Amino acid sequence: MVKIAVLGDTESIKGFAAVGLDIYPCDRDENSTEEFKKIVSAGYGVIFVTERLVPFLEKEIEKADKQVSPSVVPITGVSGNNGSGTAALKSAVEKAVGSDIIFNR
Repeated sequence: MVKIAVLGDTESIKGFAAVGLDIYPCDRDENSTEEFKKIVSAGYGVIFVTERLVPFLEKEIEKADKQVSPSVVPITGVSGNNGSGTAALKSAVEKAVGSDIIFNR
């Protein structure tokens, strides 16, 4: 079974624990790189990261993207959203299904 982690500010990610995902609260943006590296080294297959932290993790996400695992998925959070999480989800669905089934109207 693939391990799934969620990294972001406490308010944005605490609900993920209720569905059994491992959460890594990071309320100080400057600590996000260290937390991300810890999650990657722990062998998680999927890492959800709130959009607010993505700019702080760009280099680490690029390294992860060159490997088979983990898959890093930006998600919206309580604050600091710029639309990249929604765009990444749309792109992933299009790759998997072959068309835009979520946002196509």
